[in-house]
Amino acid sequence: MKKALLLGMFTLVSFNAYAQEDNTDYELRTDEKYGYIVDKGGKKTEGIVRLNGDAMNPWNNQKKVKFIAVSDIDKSKKKQKFKTLDSDDIKEYVAFDENNNERHFEMIKYTNTKEGFNTATGGLSGNIKAFNNLTKSTQFAEVVKDGKIKVYKLYGYPTTFSAGGQIALAEKETERMRNSPSYIYSKKGGKIEELTLAKAKMIIADCSYAKGKLTSGSYASLKNDEKKRSGLGKLIKSQIDDVMSNVPEIVEEVITDYNENCK
Repeated sequence: MKKALLLGMFTLVSFNAYAQEDNTDYELRTDEKYGYIVDKGGKKTEGIVRLNGDAMNPWNNQKKVKFIAVSDIDKSKKKQKFKTLDSDDIKEYVAFDENNNERHFEMIKYTNTKEGFNTATGGLSGNIKAFNNLTKSTQFAEVVKDGKIKVYKLYGYPTTFSAGGQIALAEKETERMRNSPSYIYSKKGGKIEELTLAKAKMIIADCSYAKGKLTSGSYASLKNDEKKRSGLGKLIKSQIDDVMSNVPEIVEEVITDYNENCK
């Protein structure tokens, strides 16, 4: 009963915060660039797209986005009313962040079980983190590499509650999640899976060009550092490979090469 009550209170607080944000007006910037949204029917609408997250809370970009269509902008008003859209409303959006960098997000069906079961805190704090991740099966993810192998960056969701001795651990874990997103991929529109060193080797093996470079050791990001590996003790080989691999480097070197040179 207590667990049900706590869950109900948590849901109610989240709902109220969401509803209040829908009524917020935003002031336009002088150098505002137009992005776009794509609705469930595939219709593309240009307008101003405001990211919901920032460097401190990048996971918020995966929940929802603020949007106003070009046709709805009233230039006689200082502030404009933006709509709040989530993955139930649209399947894609492109926005420009505060540095005018283009950011592309797509709706995906994927549950981040790795973060759901990986928590440094126990008790209510850890349970809430697990809940936050395991209940999100449909969300936005940022496209970092497009092509035959499409790669997304996906952040885990931190706990929204900690107390006592859990506070320091929760803050440390949130910082880790902020700096260490997961990279997931879909090959030719197939199932979305986590991208690891082992997976990278497997998904490029159907291309003789990429397989040849892998066999000859031409991909620096797929090489193993034996000195570092020896210091990881009794971890099994696949675990060591995952710990030592730099997935962003694999994306930039290997996946880019595959997309550009393999059919």
